Amino acid sequence: MFASENDDEVDYQVVRNSEEQYSIWPISRPLPAGWEPDGKNGRKAECLAHIDRVWSDMRPLSLRKAMDAVDGDKS
Repeated sequence: MFASENDDEVDYQVVRNSEEQYSIWPISRPLPAGWEPDGKNGRKAECLAHIDRVWSDMRPLSLRKAMDAVDGDKS
């Protein structure tokens, strides 16, 4: 991410966008547009482990909704 920063010494926050996709971002930097804090902060490994636990469906929210609508039409 940032070559000059050592991951073991950087605090990150877990962030999520409107499509419910997750990432990590250094706490010391302003968030990019479209991303909001998830509430989990910590070292890189902690944040990535949190993402592994909570992000069970990698499909963007809009795709999940579209697929649910198609499935609903089949019923």
